[in-house]
Amino acid sequence: MPVLIVPGLHGSEREHWQIYWERDLPDAYRVIQADWNRPNRDDWVRRLVQEIERRPGAVLVGHSLGATLIAHLAALRLNLSIGGALLVAPADPAPRRTHAPGVQSFAPMPTALFPFPAIVVASRNDPHMAQLRAQNLAKLWGARFVDAGASGHINAASGHGRWSQGRLLLQSLRNPGHYEVPVDDTHGVVVPLRTRRRQAPEARAAAG
Repeated sequence: MPVLIVPGLHGSEREHWQIYWERDLPDAYRVIQADWNRPNRDDWVRRLVQEIERRPGAVLVGHSLGATLIAHLAALRLNLSIGGALLVAPADPAPRRTHAPGVQSFAPMPTALFPFPAIVVASRNDPHMAQLRAQNLAKLWGARFVDAGASGHINAASGHGRWSQGRLLLQSLRNPGHYEVPVDDTHGVVVPLRTRRRQAPEARAAAG
């Protein structure tokens, strides 16, 4: 199952976890937009659609405005083959949140139910969207919600590097049933089910 990396405004800097994932995953591809600094929603959607059509069944991995872009794509109901989506630190395009050129073309934020499985990861102190709003959007989208704690914008500046926890979330979308994902409102870790099953007898023995 291929992975499509969907960056946000300005693209992803060299030390961003999206760039590491693109390098580390043999079947990961980054969506390249024509203009990273002056985004246009329709142009960005069109480009994303082209990449999905080239790689049907892909799991989308969006960060910031890239996550917001995925929400717009989902609302269009284009009958595309999408395996799932990981939306990390979605950016609120409302004027009070940003004055960057072009970002307001992404307003208002879509609220339609996603036609594919999704996980939303949001921080408690993200300057680009309040966590409660991200949590409410996840419910409207029908997505699982993961509380990332006080993690800023979940990017290179917040020290996430290769972000191994995010890789496990991605794997839970690519291999449903093999990973235990935190449920709504839970600040926790993703655990491979084989690990949990291995730990269970040990826990029972300790309790006895």
